[in-house]
Amino acid sequence: MAGNTLTRSDLSEAVYREIGLSRNESAEMVESILGQISSALVRGEHVKISSFGTFTVREKGARMGRNPKTGEEVPIEPRRVLVFRPSHIMKERVNGGTA
Repeated sequence: MAGNTLTRSDLSEAVYREIGLSRNESAEMVESILGQISSALVRGEHVKISSFGTFTVREKGARMGRNPKTGEEVPIEPRRVLVFRPSHIMKERVNGGTA
């Protein structure tokens, strides 16, 4: 893993080492999984990965915001935002538990 960032190529390499598929097959598998997740989220579906967490898309309404430099009020358009909620098992792992 390069630095402190896990990349697609790192995931592909892990699949290659752990499962034994070719590097090309491993890369295709990772791309396919990420594509399925992305497509489901675009359709507004929840994506739940057991022992990891849940991805959802939330609708945020229009509101008034404020430019912090000038103090001027600025309208913020409605938008969709991606939300990740980790499972309790993932929370324990991140916090040094043994789950």
